[in-house]
Amino acid sequence: MMTSLFDQFASPTMLGIPLIVIAVMLPWTMFPSPTPQWVTNRVITIQMWLANRFTNQLMTPLSLGGHKWALLLTSLMLYLITINMLGLLPYTFTPTTQLSMNMGFAFPLWLATLIIGMRDQPTMSLGHLLPEGTPVPLIPALIVIETISLFIRPLALGVRLTANLTAGHLLIQLLATAVYVLLPLMPTVALLTAAVFFLLTLLEIAVALIQAYVFVLLLSLYLQENI
Repeated sequence: MMTSLFDQFASPTMLGIPLIVIAVMLPWTMFPSPTPQWVTNRVITIQMWLANRFTNQLMTPLSLGGHKWALLLTSLMLYLITINMLGLLPYTFTPTTQLSMNMGFAFPLWLATLIIGMRDQPTMSLGHLLPEGTPVPLIPALIVIETISLFIRPLALGVRLTANLTAGHLLIQLLATAVYVLLPLMPTVALLTAAVFFLLTLLEIAVALIQAYVFVLLLSLYLQENI
């Protein structure tokens, strides 16, 4: 049966039940839970150290009001990293290649930052729509442009994450198919392609980490503008 190259991004089902629920819930089981003991194992120690370092780096530019978001942003960062990394394993499904899921993350969080800004400091939040020193004839056009750029932010967040992961997965599948086809015909070319495939896999691991970090970092920047 012929299948499309994009079938890998379709949500898999078993007995008519979508397996995306398992793919979404599984990452939380990958992290060991902290214990009340004074001495913990190395995995939990490294995990807590990395989470603390990331949280400190993310919360440093924010005022005290934004520190309430520390737990939410750190949890989102770990969740996106785990989903992206699990999606690189064979015979797995990556939920973050679905634009609907990424928009489900991006839109509510962006809207929350906007509502906080309009509630706490509406003058400053509205002031972002008009840069200081703008000539009077350009004021209407700039207000329209800044308003469009404001409302396009959640779409940019979701599309950026989706596009980067989708492109990487497509390249991996293309190279893997090329290695499989070329191996009996041209072994030397197949080995060279396999080397490129290995390097691309390392690149995709880096992309999975970086895109999760960029997603959360941009959310923190949007929050910084509104607190």
